Amino acid sequence: MSASPKPWDKELVSNWLEARIEAASRDQAAADRRGYGAEDEYDKAAAEEWVCRKLRLAGREGDQASFAQAIKQLLDQDDFRITGIHDDRRVERHVRSILRKIAKMAKANEGFENRLRYQ
Repeated sequence: MSASPKPWDKELVSNWLEARIEAASRDQAAADRRGYGAEDEYDKAAAEEWVCRKLRLAGREGDQASFAQAIKQLLDQDDFRITGIHDDRRVERHVRSILRKIAKMAKANEGFENRLRYQ
């Protein structure tokens, strides 16, 4: 007998995305204070904030399939317009990496309850 998968909780996903936006903003501010040596951390936090902001509406209003479709649409983009970043190629790698991680979380419907630190 197999256990039934847990239902999609759009409220939990939305709360997780909001928490990640706030944490990414704090990470950007901390990296900005550290200066030149922390440019990669700043870009990674900026990429995470951008991804979570783009997915926030899909996480709040849709079901699991529409959320996965929103992730796929972002992955299909060729260019990501993010202001204030230091290295476009590095940010593009971070954006795609974050999108793949969130896609795995959405597919398995796991990890959205953990808001202490990014997976």
